[in-house]
Formats: sequence, C-alpha cells, structure tokens
Amino acid sequence: MITVVLGLQWGDEGKGKIVDALSPDFDLVARFQGGPNAGHTLVFNGEKHVLHTIPSGIFGESKQNLIGHGVVLDPITFAREVQKLDQTGLDFDSRLFLAQKVHLILPTHRLLDAASEASKGRQKIGSTLKGIGPAYMDKTGRNGLRIGDVQLPGFKQRYEELRDKHLQLLKLYEVQVDFRLEEEEAKWFDSLEVLQRFQTVDSVYFLKEKLHQGKSILAEGAQGAMLDIDFGTYPFVTSSNTATAGVCTGLGVPPQTIKQVIGISKAYCTRVGGGPFPTELEDETGERLRRAGGEFGATTGRPRRCGWIDLPALQYAVNFSGTTQLTLTKIDVLNDFEEIKVATAYRYQGKMTEHLPFDLSAIPVEPVYESFPGWKQSLDGCEAFEDLPADCCRFIRFVEEKLAVPVRLISTGADRTKLIRR
Repeated sequence: MITVVLGLQWGDEGKGKIVDALSPDFDLVARFQGGPNAGHTLVFNGEKHVLHTIPSGIFGESKQNLIGHGVVLDPITFAREVQKLDQTGLDFDSRLFLAQKVHLILPTHRLLDAASEASKGRQKIGSTLKGIGPAYMDKTGRNGLRIGDVQLPGFKQRYEELRDKHLQLLKLYEVQVDFRLEEEEAKWFDSLEVLQRFQTVDSVYFLKEKLHQGKSILAEGAQGAMLDIDFGTYPFVTSSNTATAGVCTGLGVPPQTIKQVIGISKAYCTRVGGGPFPTELEDETGERLRRAGGEFGATTGRPRRCGWIDLPALQYAVNFSGTTQLTLTKIDVLNDFEEIKVATAYRYQGKMTEHLPFDLSAIPVEPVYESFPGWKQSLDGCEAFEDLPADCCRFIRFVEEKLAVPVRLISTGADRTKLIRR
C-alpha cells in the first residue's frame, strides 16, 4: 500500500527530513510532482544535504527510489544533484528509477520564466525562475518533451522546434533578460548523458508490480497544499497538484492503493514569494522566527516570510488532502518565545469565519488568535511526548483537537534523530 507525505502549508515544512526518517519502513520512495524549485534538506552525521528532484529516500541504501511522471525535470539541475551524491560515496545507480513520461525543462523554459516574471512588475508571483511553470504549460499544451523521447529518432529536431517556439513567445515580453542560451543549451545536452545512467520505467507497470508483490511505497510531495494549482491561493501557486490527488496522476496508481496521508506543518508558518499570508508578522517577532528557524530558502536562499500557525488554512488543507495524521516540525524554534499564538479564525468583511475565503488573494483577512504561554526551555533530551514541557504538550494537543487529526510525529531539531514518534 501507499503512504503519502505532503506539506500542508506553503512548502518548506520539513518534508525531506520526515521522508528520510520514515523511509527505512518502506521498500520504495516515489516523488510524485513538482520541479527543482523543491529544496528538501536532510541533516545527519553533522552534514546537510539538499535534494531538488531526487527522492529523499535515496540515502536509505537498501531503498529503491522513483521520480514519477508528475515531476518536471531539469537535466542540468539533476546532473548537479547526481554529482553531489557521487561525492558522498553513495551507491545509488541501481536504486534510482526515472519514469519515461517525466517532462523535461528546457533552457528556454527558464528564459521564458524569467521574462514572464520580470514583466509583471509589482504583480510578481514569486517564481523561483526554474522554468517549471512554462514546462507544465507545454505539458498541458501537448508540446512537451519527455525523458522517453531522448532516445527516439528526431529528438534534436523536436527540441529545436520547441526552442524556436519559445523564442517567438519571448518577443511578447518587452523586457531584457540576461541569459546565455548557447551556453545553457550546451550544458543541457551534456546533462542528458547523466540520465542514461539510470533505468527508465513505465511507472504504471512498475508500481503495479511493486504493489502486487506487497511492497510498501512512500509517496513524497514537493511544495505544499496551499500552493496546489487548483486548491491553493491562486494565482500565487505552483503549477502542479501538490496534494493527495497528485499522487494518483503523478505516479499512475489508483486511489484505493493509498492507505494513509501524513500531513506536515511547521509549529508556526512561513511562505516564500508573493501571495496572501494571513498570519504574517512583519515585525520583530517575525524576524525572531526567521532567525531562530533559519528561514532562508534551500533552493533560492531567499528569506522566508514568517508568522504564527494558521489553523483555518491548515483545516482547509487537511480537508482536501485527506490527511489522516499530522507531523509538527520545527517546534524547537519556539523554545525561547514567552508567548505563542495560534490563529483560530478570520475576521472577513465584518464577520467571523473559520473558512478560507475564495478571494483571499484580493481581500485581506484579519486573523483571530488564541495565546499560549511559551515553555522557555530546550527540548534536547526529549525522546517521548511525555518528556516535552507541559506548555508544549498543551500547544500540540490544542492543534490536533482543533483539526480533529492526531499529531503522531514531532520534530524537535534539524537532525534526523530529533524526532518524537507518538
């Protein structure tokens, strides 16, 4: 059966660590959507590793890993990831599989992304400029190139036709972008050779066989539920289905194979880029959260916007993702706060509501908070829920009671060992 791990906020919830920690219990880890804007950070043995495309189960040396066809892959970024893994001495060539239907990000996808974002001025959505949106547009427009196409006759011609189309589209944007296309193209074609190191599969047959054999599969998402193209804070969203529905379409598995959904939330909230953020703190408290949590993007290095945990938004994400259990991460970031707040409702157009408004991107809401005393102590040495300070336990119980979903995992630090199973 399949267990799903996904973020319930705007990404950066710590999915990589949780997948890494859970992967020993599974036979295969499969990434089901998103692109190289993902930055899944894993810390162990005193070292930090950041993965962008390769599943976070890759460090489990006996585990198989699959990049599913819901992902869009930049060969250049992928080649860099492979090179960094090679430097660790990890043996993974026989354990990493690529779905044939994974769409490729071309250099001109990145060029279009940069031009589109630059043309928006103050209306920027906060794109990471990795070419992901344009790649998904070509996918739905039936123009894209896929990993399985690389070895087919006429691939170079198809590439050139799509590139030339992109260059024509570029003329619609009256902006100048610093981009060395010939240099990037050369790197791109060189990087295609790295793809040949790994076995490509039809993920429908591949995963059907694994499930038939009774293998357990951990499906890993990227970004967060509130960035879902359909259910997120549109248009400030990513270009794929980041929640549970994306598992079926991104891996090619039927819904009845999904056994449980582990939703991950920070004990507070962050967001990168533009878009609504009801509990954002643009003050010293927000800066304290940013500094204490090291809230800078693993992929871009951009400072993240920070605020208190938002239960109406979390409840909404829990509802449409079918979350069966919760994981709270980075709770240790709150160790030194005298007061901790939780948004339980919104004031919206003169009324109180616990629902997320359709027009949140156009009409701001005012969060309504409940306050809790901080625990003002380190969580080092806490190995069970009962070891946590009483005020910390009270905070966790309040969150799970309001959401009606149990908190089963609690992350008390960056290292893979700092995880309480409840």
